[in-house]
Amino acid sequence: MMRSFSALLLLGLMAGGCKSTPESSSKVSGPEQATEQAPNLFKARFTTSKGDFVVEVHRDWAPHGADRFYNLVKIGFFDEARFFRVMKGFVVQWGIHADGDPVMSRWRNANIPDDPVKQSNVKGTLAFAMGGPGTRSTQVFASYGDNVKLDAMGFAPFGKIVQGMDVAESLYAGYGQTPEQPRIQREGNSYLAREFPELDYVKKATLVP
Repeated sequence: MMRSFSALLLLGLMAGGCKSTPESSSKVSGPEQATEQAPNLFKARFTTSKGDFVVEVHRDWAPHGADRFYNLVKIGFFDEARFFRVMKGFVVQWGIHADGDPVMSRWRNANIPDDPVKQSNVKGTLAFAMGGPGTRSTQVFASYGDNVKLDAMGFAPFGKIVQGMDVAESLYAGYGQTPEQPRIQREGNSYLAREFPELDYVKKATLVP
């Protein structure tokens, strides 16, 4: 039976998929080298194991979130990341990079300030997961439905999927929220590939010229 909406939030959106061996993350810049201000409006293309989807980001919606997302895409942070939490009608979540690299450990605790919620968490919007005020770092989620109850909890959308929503909705959802976030952080993609081999993943995330 589906857990209550509130329980799902506590279990999943509180931050703490290639069926191949993960690549080393040593080429990814640390948070201290990824501090550029994002353009006022930009797009990012996610090439996934199911196809492409494009996110349009509006910096005025959530400046801190937009800046962080821009830098994560630019440095290749999301490449090879699994969509580890996929719940039909609710959200798809990703952004825990394969661990085992000191750089990744620094990113996990590189929190950004909160943004006020200016846009509602309607279908297709992206926001950062968090474990409370001031805890947003690298995990993001896209809403599969109109999750307006998230607005009052401080989840501030910074962008929206404008192309390929059908691709985003086709990501493998058979595992629900079973993958354990602490184990992903400790063991990385090797854990997910071994125990959740059907998870879809980001092949490459790029800024659209």
